[in-house]
Amino acid sequence: MSLSPSPTTTILPVTDLERAKRYYADTLGLPFVRTGSDGSENFALNEKARLALLEKPPGVQAEYTALSFEVPDVMTYMTELEEKGVQFEDYDLPGLKTVDHIVVMGSEKAAWFKDPDGNILCLHEEGDGA
Repeated sequence: MSLSPSPTTTILPVTDLERAKRYYADTLGLPFVRTGSDGSENFALNEKARLALLEKPPGVQAEYTALSFEVPDVMTYMTELEEKGVQFEDYDLPGLKTVDHIVVMGSEKAAWFKDPDGNILCLHEEGDGA
């Protein structure tokens, strides 16, 4: 038995379900799938992965990257999201420093942003040899 072929759902806590639903659909362009029996709002990430937004009280959000989107060109996606009002983060930590919102780690590039509830999301681009 292996869970590898199983479809997955990432569940993110949000404080305002309608606001979050608009953000993920309109700003990030994720296709809405359905409202779950638990009241969650579900979006398609790809053919085998979903995102479920579940209403929770403030303070439930993680202090780490909750969801990362692999994209072919971080800069292009950043520009498009910035045009929609998304603000990218800057970090200056030991071993992790962004320049113009992007960190380069070997052949990978990454940029982070937060949703309206403070969930940390990431765009990452795998370089050659990944």
